[in-house]
Amino acid sequence: MKDKLEEIRRGMEEHLSAINDNTGEIQILFDYLQEIEKKVDKYSVRLDQLQLGLGKPLDKISILPLNHLEKKIFLILYTEEAALTTEEIAEKAGISVGLVPEYITSLAQKNVPLQRNFCNQQFFFSLERQFKELQAKENLVNLSLQSFM
Repeated sequence: MKDKLEEIRRGMEEHLSAINDNTGEIQILFDYLQEIEKKVDKYSVRLDQLQLGLGKPLDKISILPLNHLEKKIFLILYTEEAALTTEEIAEKAGISVGLVPEYITSLAQKNVPLQRNFCNQQFFFSLERQFKELQAKENLVNLSLQSFM
C-alpha cells in the first residue's frame, strides 16, 4: 500500500512539474506576443505619419449628427493633445466608466475618425490630428454654442 501511495505521489509531482513547465511556456509566448503588438503599433504610427506626410488630403468626411453626450466626449477628445483612457474620458465627461466604450463606438459609427491604441493593459483614444485641423476649418461635427445650452 505504501508503495502505491509513493507511486501516486511521484505521478502527481511529475504532473505538477509538467503544468509548471507549460505555464512558463505560455507566459513566454504571451510576452512575445506583447512585444509583437508593440512593434505593430509602432509601424502603424509610422505608416500613419507617412500617409500624412505625403500631403494627401483626407477624403471629405460626412459626420452623422451627434447627440449631446457624444458632442461632449468629442469635445474632450478634440481639445486634448494626448490620448486619453476610458477612465480619463469618464472623469472629464462626468459619466460612468462603463458608458465610455458605448459612446466611443457610437462616435466611430457616426464616422468620427478615432485613433485607438492599447498600451500597458489600457486602451487610449484620440482624434486623428489631420481631422482636428479639418474640424477647426470646416466644423464637420456642427458644433455650436447653442448645442451645449
